[in-house]
Amino acid sequence: MKMEPISTGGAAVSSIAFSVLTALLEARTGQQLASYRSWRVDTALKPLIRERGLDTLDQLVAQLLDGNDAAIGDRIVDALVNQETSFFRDGPIFDQALEVLAACERRRPRVWSAGCSTGQEPLSLAMAIADRSAGGLPPVDIIATDVSDAAIQRAKSGKFTQFEVQRGLPIRQLMKWFDGGDASEWFAKPELVRMIQWRRHNLVAEAALSGGFDLILCRNVMLYLSPATRVAVYAGLAKALKPGGVLVLGAGETVIGQSDALEPSRRWRGFYERVA
Repeated sequence: MKMEPISTGGAAVSSIAFSVLTALLEARTGQQLASYRSWRVDTALKPLIRERGLDTLDQLVAQLLDGNDAAIGDRIVDALVNQETSFFRDGPIFDQALEVLAACERRRPRVWSAGCSTGQEPLSLAMAIADRSAGGLPPVDIIATDVSDAAIQRAKSGKFTQFEVQRGLPIRQLMKWFDGGDASEWFAKPELVRMIQWRRHNLVAEAALSGGFDLILCRNVMLYLSPATRVAVYAGLAKALKPGGVLVLGAGETVIGQSDALEPSRRWRGFYERVA
């Protein structure tokens, strides 16, 4: 069978190998890797290829298909899954999220940061909540989840590069909540990391978390899912919201035309709530 090469921005990978990798990613996470984003394959998997003493992506795929290494699939998925994030991304979102929490009737509101990547979003919210607590905001339970165990472990470590802390983190927050290890590394203070419960969770393959959440942040996750998968994930997120709770999506995402379980919030502009 002829295997046409696909350009990945570096080396060429055969179309069959590319199909295997993208099928693995979608099966494990629901994320789709369109051909125009094929450059990510070579970039993301180069460290794993070098670590295993290989020369090409095709050789890596051959090892995957051999089935002799149960961990290789997880390593590939961890490398390919989109983990783009930053501190206080879309800043006004956090201001309105605090208003939502302040308006909650129960003493200890619950928050779920779904698809939290390496932790910048829930840590940003935790910092904002801590700063606001002196003004009367009650203690908040924050659960942060991601499909990638490697991302969750990194988030729990609280370790960030100089580049990562420069992306959106105000200098006042950096000085208050982080310790500098050296010129290139910063560490979130343990008391900040402990404000969050970190868990591995697959939005596509597992049931949504239970318990009723006042606020769910699931931003820029739906962009990479198929329409059918989005419908199912939205249904799960709707069930996870308590009555009156709200869902926060990314700027380019909406439930309109994609979910019968959610609708634009009447109270909180740009947020979504369960259909009554």
